[in-house]
Amino acid sequence: MLSGRGRGPLQIVQRRSQDLRVQVGRLLSESQLKGALDAKKRREIYQRCIQLKREIDENRRALKNLNKGDELAPVGSYNQRKEDEENVLEKLTKQLQELAVTISKENVTPEEKVQNISQTEEVEDSEEIDDDDDNDDSDGAAPADDGGGGDDDNDDDDDDDSEDEESEEEEEEEEVEEDDDSSDEQPINNEYIAVGDFVAQQAGDLTFKKDEVLLILKKKPDGWWVAKNIHGTKGLVPKTYLEPCVKEKEEQEYSEGESEDDVEVVDETAHGTEIKPRTDSHWNAIRKAITESNTIDVLTAMGAIPTGFRPSTLHQLLEEGNRFQASYFLQPELSPSQLAFKDMIWDSENGTIKPRPSRVSMILTLWSCKMIPLPGVSLQVLSRHVRLCLFDGSKVLSNIHTVRATWQPKQPKTWTFSPRVTGILPCLLDGDCFIRSSSSSPELGILFEVGISYVRNSTDEKGELSCGWVFLKLFDANGIPVPPKTYELYLNGGTPYEKGIEVDPSFSRRAAGSVFQQMMTLRKQPQLLVKLRSLNRRSRSILSLLPETLIGSMSYVQLLVFYREILGDVLLKDRISLQNADLISSPIISTFPKLMEQPDLMDVLRIAWTEKESTFKRSEKRDREFLKSMFILVYHDCIYPLLHSTLLPPFRWADEETEATRWKVSYDFLKQNQENSNALHALLSPEGIHEPFDISEQAYDFLGEARKNVD
Repeated sequence: MLSGRGRGPLQIVQRRSQDLRVQVGRLLSESQLKGALDAKKRREIYQRCIQLKREIDENRRALKNLNKGDELAPVGSYNQRKEDEENVLEKLTKQLQELAVTISKENVTPEEKVQNISQTEEVEDSEEIDDDDDNDDSDGAAPADDGGGGDDDNDDDDDDDSEDEESEEEEEEEEVEEDDDSSDEQPINNEYIAVGDFVAQQAGDLTFKKDEVLLILKKKPDGWWVAKNIHGTKGLVPKTYLEPCVKEKEEQEYSEGESEDDVEVVDETAHGTEIKPRTDSHWNAIRKAITESNTIDVLTAMGAIPTGFRPSTLHQLLEEGNRFQASYFLQPELSPSQLAFKDMIWDSENGTIKPRPSRVSMILTLWSCKMIPLPGVSLQVLSRHVRLCLFDGSKVLSNIHTVRATWQPKQPKTWTFSPRVTGILPCLLDGDCFIRSSSSSPELGILFEVGISYVRNSTDEKGELSCGWVFLKLFDANGIPVPPKTYELYLNGGTPYEKGIEVDPSFSRRAAGSVFQQMMTLRKQPQLLVKLRSLNRRSRSILSLLPETLIGSMSYVQLLVFYREILGDVLLKDRISLQNADLISSPIISTFPKLMEQPDLMDVLRIAWTEKESTFKRSEKRDREFLKSMFILVYHDCIYPLLHSTLLPPFRWADEETEATRWKVSYDFLKQNQENSNALHALLSPEGIHEPFDISEQAYDFLGEARKNVD
């Protein structure tokens, strides 16, 4: 007997762990002769695995509830000792699980398969019985370890237990048989399809492959369902790996019968804005982000991510096409009559496009993210970033702009951004963003989504997670713009269409009653620091030449202005007539929007233009026509050949190897251009292999590319 007298709570847990380690080791030694064991002995070992697993779980719960203040005397490295003890218990759990699977797989009869299901259910459903059993042994003592002789002293009790087990097995067998008899009459929604591979982790589990159809016999509240595959094999399966099967007829009825009025999400954002019913076309992507949570449920159950993490809503929208990409909003917008351009009007007096004021025109600076929870070691983080867009509490009103964050290993929970990117620094790191919007919505604001790109180490599966979001309204209740200042925004968990979700609820659970402790807890909440800046005269003049709705990086805003001015020349000044809708031959207008989705090529253009501009005279820098002509030459020299080079791999987000290869190819190309004064040598070189020519490289169809006004 191990008494707790004179020992602190942590020491009692440690001594209990030592006792459990001895028992697990002895059980593993007995199982080494499993080839010669009969069915009864194997069943006994399996039962002892279950019992030891219960005791380990009890000790783990006791360990988690320990507090340093409860110790009888000061304990050095308290947190480290708790972590070491947790690792010991985790190792013992894995050893028991492996042993249970090994024992159950050898010479298992059909009757024992049914029994394994019953035993697994007993482990999960008999918590009350477990508590009673533990209370009998919990008077400050742990079960005695007598080298296995204790089992022989209780043969009579074992006989009674075995009779009870047999009766329970018969009842469970009858229950499964009843499920089998009624399976033919089950409705169609009892057929589920697997969304991923699952390998049995303990006795009673059912292994299945992705896209395999399973018949659900019983849905248990703990999330483990009794299922049968097409071969008639039954077992327990996790519901997070399954989706209901929907027949073609049902899918057709669903798609025909569902209207946007059927979908209504009512919620409030962090600033009290009511979420309106969805009416826009991208609701399917939002719904997919909310409901497509099988992988997230698995990761959450494993403890790999906090419970407030979700699939990235804004990433889902970006994957739906170009509707929320900057290249779409960079195109001219047609008027309601479709006979003229709404946001591009020619100024004959100045010989260029007219400036277009918008309701919102500002600069936003991302400063930092603090206290962002870390994912588990099973996930490798490929990118930390913030996605932002204009939002009215109901729908996205602009392109979705992404800024990548940097971090230091000593402070992994703090992310920082790089304002005023210059030189060779990537524009993807630029924390200075321009915001333009012509929306008249009183609920207009900026939606921020803090997220990561990840890859699972075990499956190489890649994905995007939202680590929290926040909505900053740009106007108050009276329609007055919010003041330009620094805002400390606390992040919400879930998606922008969920209510009351915290990123990491454990902080709230630990919040105590005192004001000081509540303040300390609030400081640990994930937050985003941003600054709204008003425009000076020069910045306002530059931004007024851009589309009325657009978000982008300040590091390349001058390049966008050049493109818009050249676009105005081609569409409004040089066209034969305003009624002419023929294709326009212009490589720069046809291909420039592609750069908005390839930020590394935008960096190449920015660097090349900066170097070229440094050679101009002061008078040349004031000549807009000269600057536009030089910009076109630089574009043709450094960007147009790269866009169609086979040496440049396709752009892949958060792929370190691809990013490095693309940058090396671009750098080598720029170096060759400098040595040879232009790109002609690279274009004619036998080493420079390019994609087959396509007319879309030259021809610009403004009727097909222009945005249609839907007001």
